[in-house]
Amino acid sequence: MSDSLFSVEATAPADEPAAASAPYRVLARKYRPQRFEDLIGQEPMVRTLANSFAANRIHQAYILTGVRGVGKTTTARILARAFNYHVPGKIDAPSVDMAELGVHCQAIMESRHVDVIEMDAASHTGIDDVREIIENARYRPVSARTKVYIIDEVHMLSKQAFNGLLKTLEEPPEHVRFLFATTEIEKVPITVRSRCIRFDLKRIDSGAMIAHLAKICAAEGVAVEPDALTLIARVAEGSVRDALSLLDQGIAYGGSGGVTVAAVRDMLGLSDRGEVIVLFERAMKGEIAEALELMRALYRAGADPADILIELAEFCHFVTRTKIAPDAPDDPAIGENERGRGREFAAKLTLGALTRAWQILLKGVEDVKDSPRPLASAEMALIRLAYASDLPTPEEALRKLAESTEGSPRHAPLPPAGGGPRAALSVVTANPVAESRPAPPVLTKAAEPQAAIRLARFEDVVALARSKRDIQLVQALEQDARVERFEQGSIAFSLVEGASLGLVQTLARRLQEWTGERWMVA
Repeated sequence: MSDSLFSVEATAPADEPAAASAPYRVLARKYRPQRFEDLIGQEPMVRTLANSFAANRIHQAYILTGVRGVGKTTTARILARAFNYHVPGKIDAPSVDMAELGVHCQAIMESRHVDVIEMDAASHTGIDDVREIIENARYRPVSARTKVYIIDEVHMLSKQAFNGLLKTLEEPPEHVRFLFATTEIEKVPITVRSRCIRFDLKRIDSGAMIAHLAKICAAEGVAVEPDALTLIARVAEGSVRDALSLLDQGIAYGGSGGVTVAAVRDMLGLSDRGEVIVLFERAMKGEIAEALELMRALYRAGADPADILIELAEFCHFVTRTKIAPDAPDDPAIGENERGRGREFAAKLTLGALTRAWQILLKGVEDVKDSPRPLASAEMALIRLAYASDLPTPEEALRKLAESTEGSPRHAPLPPAGGGPRAALSVVTANPVAESRPAPPVLTKAAEPQAAIRLARFEDVVALARSKRDIQLVQALEQDARVERFEQGSIAFSLVEGASLGLVQTLARRLQEWTGERWMVA
């Protein structure tokens, strides 16, 4: 594995005719950083190393972790170069300031130095491979100052290999340094991690990534649309190697036309961001027929159904963030049109509707990935989103239900003809209330005094239960219930941790029995 960041300051070949006949080098290798100054987005690590080298506090082992393509292996090589930096007549000591190539620099960066041993733990997992490292570590380096072992994907080593390495890792010879790289730090035993200085390499933010890609396109003489770089940066998700590979692919796909947004979308099978926003708008408005038609149009254009739902979820997340933190710094990966539409939706949609849409879309992505009919599953997720867009929040539903029990007509009006999701929602939210409402109790003369009981506050309910000698209910109300709202015929309260959930049904049943009226208890 070759995790790396990239730099436009890569050394150009001195011999131009030879460079013209040389094999093509991919951008991910051509623009690999050569010095700490070339790394982008890892300033905390660079500062820590610079201070430790300046104070001559160089550790014996370092472990570098992070997602793919953020510079773990490349950083390890730069560190190995710093350990052995030597410019005859100028510098002969470890240094992070490597303004010019030293005696060992070129060989180390090309991974061919005899004293810098790189090992891929994925293919050298056993105790025998570690035993070879332990045996060779006793011997001094051949030509360099320090013998460096770079072990990539170190989490792939076996348990026996890790145990065999512990003693040498804790007390290595003074001429040996260990550099580990891994994408899964949690799989590395704590006994190994505790012996190393750990650096967590961060994902590269969109602004730095876009600027870096623009520099490389300028150095390569490639025409590129700024929005195409924004799209590549978004898809790369902070991995510079992924971004450079996508840029390489985009240059080849676009040919003489350069790298355009349309070419990148066609190449990756992505849907147009503007159409995704329109799809989100139609779904949230309940315009399901138009939403399904647009979904099929995107599918026919080559977009993957799962990717469409993922982009819908990303836009939903952006709208939610805009609603909660409208003054937050703008993301360079978000276009101006998308930012403006996001503000419009944030002003119109409630937080409950947005969180519900997020959950529906995430569940839809899972269904699409597991389904033999991805498009059908995506359409069903879109239908659920459209029909749920107008559902009331639990608080609104409780309030409407309480109001309907007090004076609403027994039969709900029929929905208007030709209704879509909104019409269907009127049936779903109105009819269950009417159907579930029991017939008014027929009171006997003996029950008439009960109907006259009026409870003005929650304490009256407790007093009534005490007068009825229901001691268990009295204790539950006094100890477990915290009243949120009280009205005649309606009570809402919260329960303390560990309280019985049956208190709601018990209280509703007792109040109807004692007062002769139906109470809404929640």
